[in-house]
Amino acid sequence: MIDTILFDLDGTIIDTNELIITSFMHVLEKHQLAPLKREEIIPKMGTTLEHQLQHFSGMGDITALMASYRSYSNEHHDAMVRLFPHVEEVVKQLHAKGIRLGVVTTKNKPGTIRVMEMFDLKKYMGAVITVNDVDHPKPHAEPVLKAVDMLGSEPSRTLMVGDSPADIQSAKAAGVKSAGVAWSLKGEDALLEYKPEYILKDMRDLYLLLEQE
Repeated sequence: MIDTILFDLDGTIIDTNELIITSFMHVLEKHQLAPLKREEIIPKMGTTLEHQLQHFSGMGDITALMASYRSYSNEHHDAMVRLFPHVEEVVKQLHAKGIRLGVVTTKNKPGTIRVMEMFDLKKYMGAVITVNDVDHPKPHAEPVLKAVDMLGSEPSRTLMVGDSPADIQSAKAAGVKSAGVAWSLKGEDALLEYKPEYILKDMRDLYLLLEQE
């Protein structure tokens, strides 16, 4: 029986996809680095910002790139982010049913809190684990296990919902079930390669999933 659901943030419940992609493109252009197409950026989304910038730039010291990314992202944030369909309804209903809820993200703490408060989701989440709260971010097990512990649950009763391979890998490493979301920019087939227990075509699929467990 599942009594705990953990959500990734970007690309799973919050549609920040275009903001993230355009922020990376801006950084590469501003710092006169080789430009990348969307198709080259998308596969790396879901890992930490530091890891992505190092990969895209080939640079060791990315301090200036990080500053440029955050500046651009902060400026355009509110105009470019939105909830994915039915997220607000589903989170509210799950919370009302007594399901323990949490967020596990590779996003930083300030950015996480900002977007959750923007859409009034924070009040439903008993645990919010960001990249600033762990030594080893996803795909390591630590963030998921920390959320499970904070919620007073057990891995065997927990589901991790995400849009990237890192989410599924982290879930499996932590011994929790995983669900990939079909609206992932990476595509359903890319997620299926990592063998999640479930694929959600619609956030409301969680209702049926809980009934089946």
